[in-house]
Formats: sequence, structure tokens, C-alpha cells
Amino acid sequence: MKKITLDYTNIQDAVLLSELSGKLESYSEIRNMIINKTGKGNDFLGWVDLPDRISDQEIEEIEALGKRIREESDLLVVIGIGGSYLGAKAAIDALLPAFKKSGEGIEIVFAGQSLSPRYLKSLLAHMEGRRVTVNVISKSGTTTEPAVAFRIIREWMIAKYGKEEGCRRIIATTDSSKGALRTLADEEGMKTYVIPDDVGGRFSVLTPVGLVPIAAAGISIKDLVQGARDGAAQYRDEADVTKNPSAVYAAIRNILYKKGKTTEILSNFEPQLHYVAEWWKQLYGESEGKENKGIFPASCDFTTDLHSMGQWIQEGLRNIFETFINVEDSGVKILLGREEKDLDKLNYLEGETLEFVNRQAFLGTASAHRDGGVPNMTINLPDISAYSIGKLFYFFEWGVAVSGYMLGVNPFDQPGVESYKKNMFALLGKPGLEKETQAIREKLAGNKLIV
Repeated sequence: MKKITLDYTNIQDAVLLSELSGKLESYSEIRNMIINKTGKGNDFLGWVDLPDRISDQEIEEIEALGKRIREESDLLVVIGIGGSYLGAKAAIDALLPAFKKSGEGIEIVFAGQSLSPRYLKSLLAHMEGRRVTVNVISKSGTTTEPAVAFRIIREWMIAKYGKEEGCRRIIATTDSSKGALRTLADEEGMKTYVIPDDVGGRFSVLTPVGLVPIAAAGISIKDLVQGARDGAAQYRDEADVTKNPSAVYAAIRNILYKKGKTTEILSNFEPQLHYVAEWWKQLYGESEGKENKGIFPASCDFTTDLHSMGQWIQEGLRNIFETFINVEDSGVKILLGREEKDLDKLNYLEGETLEFVNRQAFLGTASAHRDGGVPNMTINLPDISAYSIGKLFYFFEWGVAVSGYMLGVNPFDQPGVESYKKNMFALLGKPGLEKETQAIREKLAGNKLIV
């Protein structure tokens, strides 16, 4: 079994091992709270045993649907925001080649993750002349960004294919029995999948929310789920905290936070992991950022960002710590050769692989940042495969649950997300918010400090 390990050697300048042992003393109680569903937010702990509850039959059915989508379409438009798209985007970007030739396999694109008219106009133009399937993801069907995009894209689908065929090409992932999208899907005969009631959006990648688009991309969701199952066995089921890298990661984060390290930078040396970091940022930011508490989650793609953010990380404000994702086996062997004139002065690397060079860049960066006052730890990922990505998803999910409880917040709600929505609806003139509309407009009218 491929294992994810945590190397925390480079935190020893900031965290004593005795401090870590002390923090980990609370783990047994926290683990029991999660498993027995006795802590805050226990209505949304369905993700804990989700990998074990996914049946082989469900996996086979979704993979068959994915095959059908690839046969019938060359473009899949996935409509969703937040957890309704980031998990799928993370897996697809990580596991598919960075580049592919035109017409080589299905293309997966995303909509409903913003309200930009320029983006949507460009997408609609991109859909012209293509065989299109749509997967709309929304529990309620009324979340503004995906609802707006779906209204426009659904009209496009019906205009192109007609009502019956257009609706057949739309897959709705939504609530089991209620909500606007469920009502519409049932009325118009759309294929539907269910978002479990006890799984929050940011934990939903292993539900049909993530599995349908990932399967459509041609990625083995069987391997992805197996990675998550083995991750659950390694992190959830392991009571000995000294053998649990996910729990140790959570504890270290909280110790550093108490020492004033209020920003965590998740860094990688593989560009295809960019959206894994975007998914992680939502998972940790939305889970921990409440009650005026929480570590701010940021990310960097190295070595690219070493030529931009590198200076700040090395010598800027010392309120940061860093977590690296290190891929132990890239699966690619590119050898560096010898040039007769050696104008670029690289002949000393003759016979070395590019993977070796990339690894030394990682090791050098981690050492330099530690010397610069940035404690860091490394999550060692065996490879970039569906299995390992599935295990990494569970590593971070278990870790944020433990970390959130250590911090003293409910890791499974997001009350602050509703604040912007209320103001936006009022400014849009939504019925029932007339008083709020007037109050906000009066407040905005007082904003005169403009140059």
C-alpha cells in the first residue's frame, strides 16, 4: 500500500517535540468526537465513512456514465461553485496531461464559479460546433452563480438540441427530494445524482459531485475511491496518533498558530497540483475561518513563484509557515545531455534527470526557508495517480476536522458565507429585502472618498 508520510524536521526551530506531544494528548478525545458524531457540526460528518459507503455498483454505474459522455460528447460543461467544482477540477488537472492535441479526448470546462459576463460569453462561443453535455451541481438550485449560468446554458442546450435531447444531455447533481433544481430535473426528465444531506460541499469530492465529472474525464474513480478508503484506514481508524500523519499535521498547524504563525502556504513543485491547492484553500479557509480565528490558507506553485513570491517568503513578515507537497515519483524520466560549448553552464548536470533537478530545488527551498525563519513541513505524496490523489483528499479532510476542533470552532459550518449573499440580493432588488436594499444603498451613497 502506498503511504503518504509527513516530514516535520524543519519545524524544530519553532516547535519543541514536548509541545507537540502535549498538543497530541487531546487527539483521542477529538477522534472520538468525530467518529461518534458528538462534536459541533455533527450533522455534516457523512464524509467520515463516505469512502466505505460507496458501493462497487455505484462506481461501475458512474464509470459507465462517464464512458457514455465521452462517446456522445467532446465537451462537458460542469456548472458549480466552491466545493461543487473545486474537487473535480483538482483531480482532473492533477491526473490528466497538462496539454493535449485538439480532438484528443473530451474537454472538461467549468461554469457558474463566477458572475463574469466575459467568461460566460467566451464559454458559449467555445461551445459552438461542439457536442456538449452539461453537469449542473447545486443542492438547492438557487445559489446565484451556478443558477445564473445554468439558466443561460440550459437555454443554449435547448436551442441547439431541442427540449427532449437538450434535457437528456443535462445531468443534475442535487438534493434527493427538494429544491429548485430537483423540481426542474424531475419535470424535464434529466438524469440525476444525489448530494448526501450529511456531506458539506467542500467535503463532497467523493460523492457524485466530484465523481461524475472525474469519471467523464476518463480517470479511474475506482482507484480514487480506493485511495480514500485506504486513507480512512490510515488516518481515521489509526488510534495511535504517533502513526497518524494527518493528525500530527493538524497539531503542528495549531501550535504554530498559537505562536503567531497565522498564514500557511501550501507549496508544490508540480504545476498540475495547482488546483489541489485551490481545493485545500477552500477546505481549510471555510472550515477554520470563523469567530475571528483561523489560519489564513495561501498557496504557491514552485519553482515559478520563487521568482515572484520567493523574496517575500524568505525575508518578509515572519507570520508564516509552509507545507510542501513533495511528489516522490513523478513517473517521468527526462535526461539532461551534454552541449559541446556549454554556454548555459549546465554540463555538470549531464546524465541527471529533470526529476532530480526539481527535487534538489525543493530541498534547497525548504532549507533556505527554514533558515529564513519559516518553519515548514512536507507531505510526501508517493506519486500523482488517482489512488494517491484520493488518499490525499482524505488526508486533508481528516486533518481539517481535527485541526478545527483543536482550534475550538465548528469545522463544518460557514455562517460568514451568507453575509455577502444577503447584501448582493438586496442590491439586486430581491423581493422581501426592501429595507436592507434601502439601508445598503444609503450606506454606499456615503462613500465619497474617490480620487
